[in-house]
Amino acid sequence: MLRSLYSGVSGMRGFQTKLDVIGNNIANVNTIGFKAGRVMFKDILSQSVAGVTAPEAGAKGGVNAKQIGLGVAISAIDTVHTPGSAMTTNVPTDLRIDGDGFFAVSPTGSTDDMFLTRAGNFTVDANRQLVTADGMFVLNTQGGIIALEDDDTAFSISQNGEVITTKADGTTGAANVIAVAKVPNPAGLEKVGGNLYRTTANSNVEDIDLATSVPNDPATGTGAIIAGQLEMSNVDLTSEFTEMIVAQRGFQSNSRIITTSDEILQEVVNLKR
Repeated sequence: MLRSLYSGVSGMRGFQTKLDVIGNNIANVNTIGFKAGRVMFKDILSQSVAGVTAPEAGAKGGVNAKQIGLGVAISAIDTVHTPGSAMTTNVPTDLRIDGDGFFAVSPTGSTDDMFLTRAGNFTVDANRQLVTADGMFVLNTQGGIIALEDDDTAFSISQNGEVITTKADGTTGAANVIAVAKVPNPAGLEKVGGNLYRTTANSNVEDIDLATSVPNDPATGTGAIIAGQLEMSNVDLTSEFTEMIVAQRGFQSNSRIITTSDEILQEVVNLKR
């Protein structure tokens, strides 16, 4: 009897966690570059009521074990790194990675405190430096800050990440290439908020070499940079609402298990009267 109570409690905890993740996904449905999360479950150890018996030739057949499960636990909370839909803005500093890879950004302009992001809503600040909406510097393939010269009158960004600048006399040049870092296991990245990720030991890369992080590179598999577009959230509202209904009903069903078990225990207590 007590097993059903504990199983119901574990189920309620699991579905509450699932609802927490779904709520966060729905809240970020319009967040640029957001990647949805998902919850995976696993069963807890089963208690054996009776063991296995082997068959005996000409005497009796084998008997399988009798086991009772003890509830459910969270197996994993994954980040789904499928691409989000593209939104055209026609803003030259709005960038979208068409394929794999992440932009490299840093609060100090150094690779020592580098973060990764898929949110490409960049701007040019008063010092003519390419920065994120939170003021972090966008890094180039040399690990430095991307900045325009004082005599640059216009600029554009190619699919290869080249920042092509135009001078007053009409001459053009490309002194910077925006870095796009490829991560072998994106699911191993750690979310730190603000659309940022940090590399971990399980992302299969802790020290990213920006010198080889060239956009639109078939050798490394990095995606091309599309200027004038943003990658939106990959949250599918239809799927999230469906999962929310399933999680809600699962939570209610497990609460009913607890209520029913409590009623049966109450009947057992009343047997003494």
